Amino acid sequence: MSFQTRKSSVYTVAPEMPAMFDGMKLAAVATVLYVIVRCLNLKSPTAPPDLTYQDTTLNHFLLKSCPILTKEYIPPLLWGKSGHLQTALYGKLGRVSSPHPFGLRKYLPMQDGATATFDLFEPLADHQSGEDVTMVICPGIGNHSEKHYIRTFVDHSQKQGYRCAVLNHLGALPNIELTSPRMFTYGCTWEFAAMVGFIKKTYPQSKLIVVGFSLGGNIVCKFLGENRTNQERVLCCVSVCQGYSALRAQETFLQWDQCRRFYNFLMADNMKKIILSHRGALFGGGSTKMVDADLSRLYTATSLMQIDDNIMRKFHGHNSLKEYYEKESCVHYIHNINVPLLLVNSGDDPLVHNSLLTIPRTLAEKKENVIFALTLHGGHLGFFEGAVLFPQPLTWMDKVIVGYANAICQWEKQKPPCQSQGAHSIETKCQDSKS
Repeated sequence: MSFQTRKSSVYTVAPEMPAMFDGMKLAAVATVLYVIVRCLNLKSPTAPPDLTYQDTTLNHFLLKSCPILTKEYIPPLLWGKSGHLQTALYGKLGRVSSPHPFGLRKYLPMQDGATATFDLFEPLADHQSGEDVTMVICPGIGNHSEKHYIRTFVDHSQKQGYRCAVLNHLGALPNIELTSPRMFTYGCTWEFAAMVGFIKKTYPQSKLIVVGFSLGGNIVCKFLGENRTNQERVLCCVSVCQGYSALRAQETFLQWDQCRRFYNFLMADNMKKIILSHRGALFGGGSTKMVDADLSRLYTATSLMQIDDNIMRKFHGHNSLKEYYEKESCVHYIHNINVPLLLVNSGDDPLVHNSLLTIPRTLAEKKENVIFALTLHGGHLGFFEGAVLFPQPLTWMDKVIVGYANAICQWEKQKPPCQSQGAHSIETKCQDSKS
């Protein structure tokens, strides 16, 4: 009897084991799905950009003529709502099926012995306005004309009738040696100013569209705000995914929120590689600003702030990191810009903390020439579009910049005769004359 009892107990327990394991499997699958949904942000809705602007005739015209700014931005369904994946795809692949536009490289000697370079791409079609219009483009940190996202944007712009001039940040091109102990910094506008001066002199009839990506957005806005004469012949400016104030961004880059500290480490590592590739020019006998101790600190740096403090600020003689960030940030100059200005940011950009977005929003509330567009998704310079999995070669960002530029050119072409000094200041003049 005891044997039969044990035997029956075995038979009663055995069927429960698969059920228990099935439950564990279901729990594991549910957990994985929950993590995927949370990480990919699949439940997040899609929406048009949140726009901040003043009620002016020009702004209404621009939004009507550039409807993509008021329509829903729809990223790829499975991964496009993750700012991290958008940023990672931009960072690793740049763009999908990136074209190879043909350009000529120009070399400009600077007063301090440096040599600025930029690539010039002629238009592939007539511009819709019939005018000569040049895009002057400043890429992101450590970037240049050969980056995939730049190539994609240039190719799209050329086909729309724009000449494109793309700055190669000083020291960013691996095959171009530095000719002085200095490289690009967060807010130095010297090389960009030299490129713009060359374009104005070489193409005296050409109007300019100023475009800046990330760090490049800071540089172009600072350039336009530093001196009002820099805005001459400029139709408009577009800045995408910049942070506006390095001093305010400094604290956020040390936080683990949105893995920002990890991105900080990756960007610092990339900056180290660029600096060390020019070790001879920057730390050699011709350098009076760098010493061996700076090189030692560079090897141990794990953040952009450490590199900026030990290396970058010294290129322009700043006494402290705080002084460097204050003087090189466009937040102190951007209010001087009077040409139409489109500022674009993404709400899920892991590099730009949401607290920094009060700067462009407040500016757009106070200045009638500014439109601030904030998307729900897009990451940092991602803004990929697509149905489910595979993104389209052309991004929402590319379309917005060219669409906005086209609208500005259209406004300039059909403006009343009294308008002659740029879209914003001109509109104000006409309103004053009517009153």
